[in-house]
Amino acid sequence: MSELNRRGLLTRAGLVGAGLVSADFLAGGGTAAAAGKNTAKSAGKCAPAFDTVTVQPGDPRYDSFIRAHNTRFSNRPDQVTIATSSDQVAEALGRAVAAGQEVAVRSGGHCLENFTTYSGVKHLIDLSQMQDVYYDERRGAFAVGPGAIVAPTQNTLFKGWGVTIPSAGCSEVGLGGHILGGGYNFYSRIHGIAVDHLDAVEVVVVGADGQPRTIVATRRQDDPNRALWWAHTGGGGGNFGIVTRYWLRTPGVNSSDPAKLLPRGSNQRVRNVQWSWNDLSPQAFRTLVRNFSRWYELNSAPGAREVQVWASFSASHQAAGVIGLMAGVSKDVPGGEALLDALFEATAAGAGVSPVADSRSELPWLDRDNWYWGPPGRQKDKTADLKKSYTDEQLDTIYAYLTDDHGDPGAQVNLAALGGRINSVRSDATAYVHRDSILRVYFTPGVWRAEAQDAKYVAWVRKLYRDVYRNTGGVPAPDAANSGAYINYPDVDLADPEWNTSDTPWHGLYYGANYARLQRVKSAYDPRDVFHHALSIRPA
Repeated sequence: MSELNRRGLLTRAGLVGAGLVSADFLAGGGTAAAAGKNTAKSAGKCAPAFDTVTVQPGDPRYDSFIRAHNTRFSNRPDQVTIATSSDQVAEALGRAVAAGQEVAVRSGGHCLENFTTYSGVKHLIDLSQMQDVYYDERRGAFAVGPGAIVAPTQNTLFKGWGVTIPSAGCSEVGLGGHILGGGYNFYSRIHGIAVDHLDAVEVVVVGADGQPRTIVATRRQDDPNRALWWAHTGGGGGNFGIVTRYWLRTPGVNSSDPAKLLPRGSNQRVRNVQWSWNDLSPQAFRTLVRNFSRWYELNSAPGAREVQVWASFSASHQAAGVIGLMAGVSKDVPGGEALLDALFEATAAGAGVSPVADSRSELPWLDRDNWYWGPPGRQKDKTADLKKSYTDEQLDTIYAYLTDDHGDPGAQVNLAALGGRINSVRSDATAYVHRDSILRVYFTPGVWRAEAQDAKYVAWVRKLYRDVYRNTGGVPAPDAANSGAYINYPDVDLADPEWNTSDTPWHGLYYGANYARLQRVKSAYDPRDVFHHALSIRPA
């Protein structure tokens, strides 16, 4: 993965298959803790460095606490509470509700929209210090705090037990919000998405009386709060309450050995190929992207050997000089290298262009180059899920935008492989509804710094997206080829009639037929609509 990253191809979107967050009120920050032994004994929890802290404007710490990863949005709430336990979360939430304050919750602030930074937010609850990662012997599952972030969490799980969860590949992303929206990465074709391994969730909710209470909801069929668990398997952040702990284990695994309770991490064979924009006619570009997409149309059925092959096709703007395909397979897959090469051969077939770079590497599971490290900046990104390849008309539209005068080498349309194990689960078994997609497409104009450039960057990606989907109302309205959009990449344009002229509302794009059920859960557990934002689930 490192070669494309070093050349600037990946930027934030090149690892879209590894899953950036989300509409999360519970993104993530801080470090994971509590590595343990390869036994059934609990690793134990680390004590927080301090008790709860509340700061207000004027405190020298205040500006650091309100900083978000997407610097296009900012707000100055009346107070920020740094909580270190579920009791402290409940106490801060109770104060906010009693005072009639709008409350937002976050850990890392990776939200692509202003859901934690809009002007109405008066009390921000920060979960970044709730970062424990440990084996909970009592529950027979791995406990993860909402403040745990990807890289240290995966480090702890792998060093302690040799296991992993299919979560984001962006190192700084918080697991709190990422898991809430479903959670996926390259290895989801093999292992499913993060919520497929969600066993239980601890949530602080607010009742009709305005009083907070803490509930542990599990996947057990006889759990009276199972509906709340279900809503957290893809329902998105900022909807039902404040998650203060997740418990994860693979369903159906009967073992007291924690090393067998989650997927195993494995070393990877990775191949990177790049083609120069100087060689790419519209026909060559169209052929490469269409061939890549069709390979995944044919090779994404659950159980097929080819689901072992993950990939990310980075169609970068011509300002980057090249476009590239990065793909990999576990070293322990028999015939894995042949499977990998079959993808590259099929992608290049008939395109009539030769690569300017073709490299192979073998990476240990915890190699730093397996993770993307992205700086903060101003952002406006969009996503769509595909069941089939784009049409030639759509590919020609993408080509036209990628060869215009936008000029940012970070701008790209990235296609990441889905399918496989993800699609072996019924669409209503979890709140995450996208169980028929084979590719996830990420549209980004790049990351910029100056507010004066907002109009240029936002207009570019908005028009690109609208024109790609001009035949379906400017959005990927579900049909034979499209499967909507992913809530962890929220986009308020989908609720704007200027940009969504289809008959499919925003919630139909994100949640499909599961939305009505999510509304019922919302009414039951957040009857006062304490948790809301521009794309939050509306009470039934």
